[in-house]
Amino acid sequence: MERFDHSSFLKRLTTRPGIYQMYDAEGTLLYVGKAKNLRNRVGSYFRASGLTAKTMALVNRIYDIQVTVTSTEVDALLLEHNLIKSHKPPYNILLRDDKSYPYIFLSANDKYPRLSLHRGPKRRKGKYFGPYPSAAAVRESLHFLQKVFKVRQCEDSYFRNRSRPCLQYQIGRCTAPCVELVSVEDYAEQVENTSLFLNGKSQELMVHLADDMERAAAALEYEKAAVYRDQLGQLQHVQASQGIEGSKGDLDIVAAAVDRGRACVQVLFVRSARVLGSKSYYPPLKLEESDSEVLSAFLPQYYLAGSRPIPADIIVNAEPADVDILSAAFSVEAGRQVRIRHRVRDTRARWLQLAKQTAETNLAAHLAGRQSTLARVQALQDVLKLPELPERMECFDISHSSGEATVASCVVFDQNGPRKSDYRKFNIEGVAAGDDYAAMQQALERRYKRLKSGEGALPDILFIDGGKGQVSQATEVLEELQLNDVVVVGVSKGATRKAGFETLVMGASGREQQLPGDSAALHLIQYIRDEAHRFAITGHRARRDKARKQSLLEGIPGVGAKRRRELLRHFGSAQGVKNASVDELKKIAGINATLAQQIYDHLHAIAD
Repeated sequence: MERFDHSSFLKRLTTRPGIYQMYDAEGTLLYVGKAKNLRNRVGSYFRASGLTAKTMALVNRIYDIQVTVTSTEVDALLLEHNLIKSHKPPYNILLRDDKSYPYIFLSANDKYPRLSLHRGPKRRKGKYFGPYPSAAAVRESLHFLQKVFKVRQCEDSYFRNRSRPCLQYQIGRCTAPCVELVSVEDYAEQVENTSLFLNGKSQELMVHLADDMERAAAALEYEKAAVYRDQLGQLQHVQASQGIEGSKGDLDIVAAAVDRGRACVQVLFVRSARVLGSKSYYPPLKLEESDSEVLSAFLPQYYLAGSRPIPADIIVNAEPADVDILSAAFSVEAGRQVRIRHRVRDTRARWLQLAKQTAETNLAAHLAGRQSTLARVQALQDVLKLPELPERMECFDISHSSGEATVASCVVFDQNGPRKSDYRKFNIEGVAAGDDYAAMQQALERRYKRLKSGEGALPDILFIDGGKGQVSQATEVLEELQLNDVVVVGVSKGATRKAGFETLVMGASGREQQLPGDSAALHLIQYIRDEAHRFAITGHRARRDKARKQSLLEGIPGVGAKRRRELLRHFGSAQGVKNASVDELKKIAGINATLAQQIYDHLHAIAD
């Protein structure tokens, strides 16, 4: 490939801010970057020394560079983020987490408001508390609130149709507003206490509860005083476990850890002075080498995606080089000032240290698992006598119930483990019930015709859950498609059908081989085979259940929703329609003799 002439390109390159896009010879976008000074930043990639191996690998693939000049560095940051999100260049950090975060929702305009989990647009009238890092964190909070304040969490339709208290009332988790066993005033008081707690005003709430307890005791209402006492005790316990007294407002604590070419970013969520939970991210590194570089790439993708609110304070363990630009961009996005700080004291410093330790611990565990998988792949290379370490492995399996709803699965593994985004399921059609060979042939043909046409990467190894027959089927399909570089290996369970006694069938020679039970290569094969089996069963059950839920009358030519409704109204059920004769079917309005015969034939063909 002709090398990129960087000297002449840099001579005419502007010194203004903007973004640069690097392309390879095929026109594939490799990397998008932003710069305060485009000439200086792009020129840094072509200096004579000081480049990392990863940067050198990128530079060696550059065929063309295109730049877009912007008026400010903030505009460059926003444009860079949009391009990364749209094109997903392989040398940029890509954050695959665009889901919306859950909230706790307190309904409004109700006599007895309801607490519930909410995810998505905030269209309903009421109060939203959060966001929370996961639905599990929301459910944990809802469980605590139901236990302490007994505000209802049942669906409105369930609530409106109650004539007697439900089980939640019996176990002391609800005051039964559905049958008005609690006054509107008392219920409103518990709703207000719930709001105070969710808004982080725990100290104010505890003072309020202590006053209520004393008043109830003075009025000799000892049972009511005991309720306030229990609520106060539970709140004190929760506040002690939170351990963040003195921290105010909403903030995120973001800590990055980098080791051996991998990274972990730990995000700790604090809302209204309460820690709601944390979440770990493992962005793949291409060029970034330090904590600050990882954060500089991670933060804009995390906060500018539009799916999560930006808190007033973001605490980081290493200051990004472009911290001022990031703060300005986040402030524009949030519509208020956002600060990014890495020097904090007291409580915030303790939580930042905790986030950093968590990131380092999680990264160590992540690397240990990755190294274990890599060691297994190396063992597999030795067993199969492959010239190179396999980079991609696929495995197929077939699942059905006596030939019903046959599904083939394809799972994909690489040197880091499963690549679940590349998994595929195939609904098998047009083969005889229970014909696993024909089902396997159809799945392989559909899969590898697409890969042959360039719609994905071919595997180095193809595992087949089966013996010589299935392996021969796979080999024939690959030969027909002229895919001769794929190693085919059958995994036969053997006579005992127990783990550790599998027989490997080599596709090229038909040779059979058994590995010792403690073989690392065998453990990897078992893992891949079991994952394919699990994925196939999941797909089969979903397809089978969907088919069984479908009415017998659906799919009959000439019978739409209106005629189905008339048939069910007349005969009472789908089985009643099936048991009807042609003459009986003709009596239904809109069904002539021809259509009646078609309905009869269709239903009885299903039975046969």
